[in-house]
Amino acid sequence: TLLLDTHVFLWWVGEPSRLSEDVKTAIADPGTLVHVSAVSAWEISIKRGLGQLDLRDEEFLYGMRESGFTELPVTAAHGLAAGALPLHHRDPFDRMLVAQAASEGMQLVTHDRAMAAYDVDVLWS
Repeated sequence: TLLLDTHVFLWWVGEPSRLSEDVKTAIADPGTLVHVSAVSAWEISIKRGLGQLDLRDEEFLYGMRESGFTELPVTAAHGLAAGALPLHHRDPFDRMLVAQAASEGMQLVTHDRAMAAYDVDVLWS
């Protein structure tokens, strides 16, 4: 079971050539359950509001649906786990993704090397 970091989701739907072959194979495997966190939707909408990204809501939802990805909601347990993480990484979106992956026993797919500081299973993109 995989949890995609926000940039990995964006690359999958818009720039798949930026992903490693291992990541593309893992995501495309019909036996793999792939999740995208609700946190990624929040991060994308904030970046759009700041003018850093132009992905519309419909495009995000279409990418999720067409790729067969499952939405991972944020729970209170995820929030508590994120708050308990050491401050190796100050990005709140990334901290929540680490907490979700660890709490749910998922492999986090990311290109962000700062994630290596945490005790979470990572597949590097």
